Amino acid sequence: MKIHEVALKTGLTKKSIRYYEDMGLLNPLRNSNDYREYTEEDLKNLELIKFLRELEVPIMDIKKLKRGDKSIKQCMEERLKNMEEKEKDQEKIKGICKSLAKGNEDIKTINIKEYQNVVNNIGSKNYMVKDVKKSHREKIMGALLSSLLFMGVFGGIMIMFTYLEFTQEEALPLAFYLILMAILLVPFLGIIINLIKRIQEIKGGEEDEASKY
Repeated sequence: MKIHEVALKTGLTKKSIRYYEDMGLLNPLRNSNDYREYTEEDLKNLELIKFLRELEVPIMDIKKLKRGDKSIKQCMEERLKNMEEKEKDQEKIKGICKSLAKGNEDIKTINIKEYQNVVNNIGSKNYMVKDVKKSHREKIMGALLSSLLFMGVFGGIMIMFTYLEFTQEEALPLAFYLILMAILLVPFLGIIINLIKRIQEIKGGEEDEASKY
């Protein structure tokens, strides 16, 4: 399956699927044109990842689950504890809102010091640093090296046929040679186009898109 087929079946965006691949949660095969080829196993894996992300299970915990370093029971117990803490924080925020709703303060007279400690404590607990495995530069370099490898293969074949065509006495008919070069040029250009799209996606911030899932 191609990535657009997997996206339709799972309801995930292409950026999210690539993000989970970059995070090491799945490893689809690549064909000679450097396009991903997804199996039914990859599809099941993505559906599981989506399910866990909808339960707000962190990426690092999903990695531990896949490695067997953590059980579903442990993971869900941690999620429940986390939700209970968030509920307590929400009750504190709700209390502040009720208190302010009963008063007559406006934006100029509100005494924020009265509530600042509570709000700051909640804010510090909710502060999260994104779990990003690679920087944009590293991802671009990875995509570039992979593409250059396949481009080198097709380019080498084209150079070899060109060398034989113009140095050997028993050369291929010119028309056949031109057709062969055109056929080899298609995947070569396809790799370049795919690389450009990939770099644009990385620069576009696929982690931000994937965080929705």
